[in-house]
Amino acid sequence: MTDGAGAEVPAEPVVSLRMADGSEVRRPLRDVRARQVAAAVPWRAARSARGQSHYPGFYWSETTGSHVVYESRLELARLLAADFDPAVTAIAAQPFLLRAHADGRVRRHVPDFFLVRADECALLVNVKPASRLADPQVARALEWPGRLAREHGWDYEVWSGADPVFLANVRFLAGYRRPWLLPAGLADAVLAAFRPGDTLAALAGRTGLGYPAGAVRAAVLRLLWERRLVTDLHRPLDGDSVLEAADG
Repeated sequence: MTDGAGAEVPAEPVVSLRMADGSEVRRPLRDVRARQVAAAVPWRAARSARGQSHYPGFYWSETTGSHVVYESRLELARLLAADFDPAVTAIAAQPFLLRAHADGRVRRHVPDFFLVRADECALLVNVKPASRLADPQVARALEWPGRLAREHGWDYEVWSGADPVFLANVRFLAGYRRPWLLPAGLADAVLAAFRPGDTLAALAGRTGLGYPAGAVRAAVLRLLWERRLVTDLHRPLDGDSVLEAADG
């Protein structure tokens, strides 16, 4: 059966996945598992054109150990937050094409991100500026995928941003996400030198570790990225930021 435009009307929601070997897998949403989505490649490629308002690109994610595509600065912010979240174990961008009969016609949708957590729960994410959410057409386009995701047992989120101070801090700490940029054992040595009540400046300036001061400071920031040390990231991160051990 097809609709008026000649598109096949699915009897139930259908997901199409693109796999790393170039093949395409299509199956009912009810049969799709989170691990299958995490193993797929992006459904569509990032597009760049002169004069476009969005800024797509690729972000190297420590969570995935690979580059993840994003299509806007707002998507990049959500991607950074996901990469910083220790509960997230897998990130897929543009994860699949969802087709379903909704609101009286066949609809198609490619979500922005699919996140898998350590407890094996999945979160489907669409990123949209808050200014766009008041548009009824946009709201309808985001409602039906969320309804189907929740019915399937996945969580669903429409993300429009977060505390700008927190995002700025995470963006800064992301510069220290690549573990191979530090000498082996340095982060562990700095963590061992941590004392309750230390500020960022105090720990970064601690002497006797046998490493240059700049490397020690980088290790402190790496420990914050790893969340082995924590501080209040809803306040501007600076030398006076008070640190705590994550297990303390």
